[in-house]
Amino acid sequence: MQTPQPKVSFKEQMHQAREDAILQSTCRLLSDKAYDAMTMDDVAQAVGIAKASLYKHFCSKEELCCAAMVQILGRLRTFLDSLAPEQPPLDKLQALVRWSLQRLLAHEMPLLPSRNSSLRAVLMANPSYLEGLVAVSDQVGQWITQAQAQGVLDPSLPPLVVLYTLYARACDPVVGFLKEGGQHSDEEIIALVLRTCFQGLAAR
Repeated sequence: MQTPQPKVSFKEQMHQAREDAILQSTCRLLSDKAYDAMTMDDVAQAVGIAKASLYKHFCSKEELCCAAMVQILGRLRTFLDSLAPEQPPLDKLQALVRWSLQRLLAHEMPLLPSRNSSLRAVLMANPSYLEGLVAVSDQVGQWITQAQAQGVLDPSLPPLVVLYTLYARACDPVVGFLKEGGQHSDEEIIALVLRTCFQGLAAR
């Protein structure tokens, strides 16, 4: 017999709902501008709350953005775990890129912090983020080596190069350029980026 879960108070529900809204708005802002350009005022205005209320949830911009990065990484892990084990490794890698591009087009994918960003130092010191990043990298790395062994990915490429190339699609500027051009639907943009990513530019 399962132990009944403790009832969450209305106040706690509202607190969690507001925190979710804060993180969602932060992801959107981080997808549209660099971390250094985003301010806590921007977030408070996007959520529609007072800046003082924002600080009741997160004491600094670094803590807030770190929480947003941890959340999106958790969503990615949930997605990867949902893929069928029998699915070919190349299909899983393409599904990963497709998921990232969908989030990017929906302004739900935070831009990766640059090496000289203060956010990167905060992320590297966050156990939850590091644990999630290592878990995702190990899982994706395994699929890469399997796909290379099957001959469907170039086995001469170091797996780490392939991994970083796939990660880079999550902040690919080509997506934004095509979206602004208005000549392609979101699904067409995803298909084009997947094609150039996995098939290259050489004529077949």
